[in-house]
Amino acid sequence: MVVKIKFVITKAKAVKFHLLLMVDTPAFAKATARHSMSFEKEIEKLNEKNANLENSELAEKQHQKGKLTARERIDLLLDAESFIELGAFMESRFNGFDLDKKKSAGDAVVAGFGKIANRPVYIYSQDFSRMGGSLGEMHGQKIAEAIELARKNGCPVIGIIDSGGARIQEGIASLDGYASIFKNMVKASGVIPQISIMVGPSAGGASYAPGLSDFIFMVDGISQMYITGPEVIKKVTGEDVQFEELGGATIHCAKSGCGHFFFQNEKDCFSGVKKLLTYLPQNNLEEPDTQKNFEKDEREKLLEIVPEEPEKSYDIKAVIGEIFDENSFLEIQQNFAPNAVVGFARLAGNTIGIVGNQTKSSAGVLDIDSSDKIARFVRFCDAFNVPIINLVDTPGYLPGVNQEHQGIIRHGAKILYAYAEASVPKISLILRKAFGGAYIALASKQLGYDKVIAWPCAQISVMGPEQAVKIIFKKQLAESAEPDKLEKEKIEELTKTFLDPFEAAKMGQIDIIVQPQETRKILIKCLDSISSKREDKIMRKHGAMPL
Repeated sequence: MVVKIKFVITKAKAVKFHLLLMVDTPAFAKATARHSMSFEKEIEKLNEKNANLENSELAEKQHQKGKLTARERIDLLLDAESFIELGAFMESRFNGFDLDKKKSAGDAVVAGFGKIANRPVYIYSQDFSRMGGSLGEMHGQKIAEAIELARKNGCPVIGIIDSGGARIQEGIASLDGYASIFKNMVKASGVIPQISIMVGPSAGGASYAPGLSDFIFMVDGISQMYITGPEVIKKVTGEDVQFEELGGATIHCAKSGCGHFFFQNEKDCFSGVKKLLTYLPQNNLEEPDTQKNFEKDEREKLLEIVPEEPEKSYDIKAVIGEIFDENSFLEIQQNFAPNAVVGFARLAGNTIGIVGNQTKSSAGVLDIDSSDKIARFVRFCDAFNVPIINLVDTPGYLPGVNQEHQGIIRHGAKILYAYAEASVPKISLILRKAFGGAYIALASKQLGYDKVIAWPCAQISVMGPEQAVKIIFKKQLAESAEPDKLEKEKIEELTKTFLDPFEAAKMGQIDIIVQPQETRKILIKCLDSISSKREDKIMRKHGAMPL
């Protein structure tokens, strides 16, 4: 039965009548049935394609290497049932060099968004079981888009890296993929936290993705980063080196300084990522979350931890444990440049960035590596609204020919630049020594510190009294019949005249001199008084930091 409408319908009843006629026709019923069958087939097709995204054989090969699969890693990191995948069916458009037989849906990377502790994040996880996790055009596009979406939506982006590097078969298209990723990472820098989790190799240009991240997590035995592999190095330089010795987790977390966190296994690594995120805001326009449940009584142990004698060492981490909320300290780059300690802690529930001199290592001096470590951490804190508290006890910058030739001036200037540029609340607490350029960098009010606090035993000077006496009284000591006695007298005189914190307080260089046991209480009140500070921005494109 065919219904033909040969007139203009002007009444609602007529429209209704003819529509009902059409629905009742056998042709319409058959069409509906065909459509229903087609829809069911498409659903089956979708289910089949979704099932093919996971491959039990490939997963088993990954497990045999002692590694989790790309999807297992996402499930381990994100809240249950929160992950939504994007670009699951994107594929390489290249077919040469047998790529038509090797390529698969997703192009060797799983990307999307989900939640960690009910906070949104974007994430991508490279799949080494498919084409070695190599980065091709579509692979790179998926990662670049994830980073861009994270930036636009103001939430952290996490990269789980397990890749053999660029997909050579796709030529420069793979290199352009890296370029897109790097550009988006730079645009997102200082806007959202960027975290790289190394759970496999990252070779060649791929290594610059973690290099541009804010934090790099590494796992012993499976994490590797290097620009050129052992074979190329041996061919070019003749050096014989293994992958772990070249760019393993231990090397990067202790020697190169590229790694920030070191773990023995993947599960602990992912737990570490979750812990770090609790200290960070979602983006640069937000403040870090405040923990309401914290307990901390005033402690008397500070006097026991810090020796009165300035030449004796102690563990600055013990001081941190006494001053800040209990068990709240999360150290960053623990094994790199141990003479400086940096990390996050909480003070009365508030996230704080801590920089401390570790007198147990090289007397807490500042050198090239510790300068880089401190400067980078300070800039991150400033970008994401994390107040900074310095715990100062240092004789100054490390002297030596090697340090001078390696560029201590350039590296040391990074600390000065980072602190002077930072507009977040900044407090400096001088525990014992603050000498020379290190005093300027870590404690000078003229550099921009909001509050400078000192213990009664603090010493502030251009240099230590022993060195100062030898320079100032060089002639008298040379002419003296008892130079040792004279030197001792002058050291005591100089210590009382110039190094006494009360002398610095007279000149307004120190705001508060506090009893050690009252340190926590004073810090909480000082932080509260400057928590809403605002500073005018200089109209410029950007500064030229000494790199």
